[in-house]
Amino acid sequence: MAFLGNTLFYPGCVAKQKAMHLKENYEKLLKELGVNFITIDELPCCGMPMHYGGYKEDFLEHQERFLELLKEKNVKKIITLCPACARIFKDEYNLKAVHVSQVLHDNLRKIKKKSDGEKISYHDPCELGRKMGIVDEPREVLKKAGYEIEEFDENKENAMCCGAGGLLKVNSPRAASRIAELRLKQAKSKKIVTSCPMCYLHLKENSDDIAVLEMSEVLL
Repeated sequence: MAFLGNTLFYPGCVAKQKAMHLKENYEKLLKELGVNFITIDELPCCGMPMHYGGYKEDFLEHQERFLELLKEKNVKKIITLCPACARIFKDEYNLKAVHVSQVLHDNLRKIKKKSDGEKISYHDPCELGRKMGIVDEPREVLKKAGYEIEEFDENKENAMCCGAGGLLKVNSPRAASRIAELRLKQAKSKKIVTSCPMCYLHLKENSDDIAVLEMSEVLL
């Protein structure tokens, strides 16, 4: 049966407003892999901060408007680079949504080699690892690109948070930065790669001597 409907690439607020190059990176990667998608510039935030903040009625109203826009564009599937967006679309919107690492993994044979065994430490985002169980896909993509992963002692579903999640960075920035510093000290290599825009920006902001990169940056 043919797939009837559009696949939406939804970057999420962080990549759309604070790390625009990540949005551009993934659009380029998806096109190189032959993935057909549309973008909708007028789409607002997924509503995660509202939902986490306890504003249930406001979130439901926001959700209704969001779904109307998807219906207008006949969107049947969403690809996002934000783990929090992917989870909330699945759990709260009941939509077919995937994290971009899953799409890259589905096209593993097309991933180009970018390294000859450079050692990196992969940081599992909480929303992706703990809450969605997506831990092997990004690792296999990075390995296919030629990187050797030196694991954190706390990894996969048990990985330590970067400190920015759950609105902690907004409400308690000093505590969030302290957690990031603790996580950075656990790295086994001098380069950390993650697949979450928020983790990427927060760890990078708090790092002095360890390079922090988002997955798309080492795949292009």
